Amino acid sequence: MTDTDTKTREPSRARALLSTADMRLLRRALESHAKATEDRDELAKINALHHRLGNYS
Repeated sequence: MTDTDTKTREPSRARALLSTADMRLLRRALESHAKATEDRDELAKINALHHRLGNYS
């Protein structure tokens, strides 16, 4: 490959870091953790993350 070849090639497509199944598993783990925690601040953070993960799956 020459120097001009590397400049004209388009970047490869980004691959997903997590699968849909991974997202579902993370959401279930968060639900379980939310039921076990009594810290209101942590629960608010868990709920926000759970909601954001739901938007991606």
